[in-house]
Amino acid sequence: MGDLMTPENMRMGSFARRVYDVKDADVVFVPFFATLSAELQLGVKKSVFRKKVDNEDYDRQREVVDFVMNTEAWKRSGGRDHVFVLTDPVAMWHIKAEIAPAILLVVDFGGWYKLDSKASNGSSSDMVQHTQVSLLKDVIVPYTHLLPRLDISENQKRDTLLYFKGAKHRHRGGLVREKLWDILANEHRVIMEEGFPNATGKEQSIKGMRTSEFCLHPAGDTPTSCRIFDAIQSLCIPVIISDDIVLPFEGMIDYSEFSVFIAVSDALQPKWLIQHLRGYSNPQKEKFRQNMAQVQSFFVYDNGHPGGIGPVAPNGAVNNIWKKVHQKLPVIKEAIVRDRRKPPGISVPLRCHCT
Repeated sequence: MGDLMTPENMRMGSFARRVYDVKDADVVFVPFFATLSAELQLGVKKSVFRKKVDNEDYDRQREVVDFVMNTEAWKRSGGRDHVFVLTDPVAMWHIKAEIAPAILLVVDFGGWYKLDSKASNGSSSDMVQHTQVSLLKDVIVPYTHLLPRLDISENQKRDTLLYFKGAKHRHRGGLVREKLWDILANEHRVIMEEGFPNATGKEQSIKGMRTSEFCLHPAGDTPTSCRIFDAIQSLCIPVIISDDIVLPFEGMIDYSEFSVFIAVSDALQPKWLIQHLRGYSNPQKEKFRQNMAQVQSFFVYDNGHPGGIGPVAPNGAVNNIWKKVHQKLPVIKEAIVRDRRKPPGISVPLRCHCT
């Protein structure tokens, strides 16, 4: 949002161009801090969060969506060219279905996977039955990293093979994480430690990630977190345990050039993961880090200006998000045209957007 609020004469290097007539716009950005609104409600009165009565977050959601849906811009496109920022699974909790046609900037599809599972009564399927999110229209965005960037020239000897810091018991499931913890806790040159996002925990994470060759990212059956982006900034090779994770900027960068992807079933075999990681040679690990250094800037939001109002980094997170939005436009414009030519009274059933 800071990028769009920056005066035109300061917006050098920005991929997006702000216009003031909706007829000239490719997309319409909705400037509502949905995650902040949800966090405020959770902090003040968590007990009513999933209710609509006495819930200020719901009131704010309702006010924003009612306003936006009554504009000519929304009516013109059915909302398909509107952009909402939902950087937490609970953001816009009550009205997700209403804004589903829009372009959603999300950190993962974790919350929707749970909806899929519930809708199918827990039965598994190779087809993801999303009717609200899709990689065809939506954009996966990175979490803000918490740890400072380590330049490749400052990289030093790494004595730890594998590092993880975080909670063993995760509040939204996390069975894969717990099993991995039990398997890895006593392995040689492996550090698995409980940690919390305070000043002490941050310093421990900086030291741990910068002195470890690999950093564990046990996505498994839980959504993503800032951990993978902290690992990238620390030049600690991410080890991603997941069968279906979605990641930011894929197609623009290739995560396999600097990360290790492991199937959950393999990772949960005793000794398998450690033996696999020990099989990487020093030249291979150095190549991973060299490749990682080339993409560190992709995950940096901060442009060094208060409120983000000022020139953005040409290859930073903000510009790359706009580039990904731009990549979605042909499909979105095609959908808008199809909607316009439908006979009156005809509704098209929601379909799975296959990836």
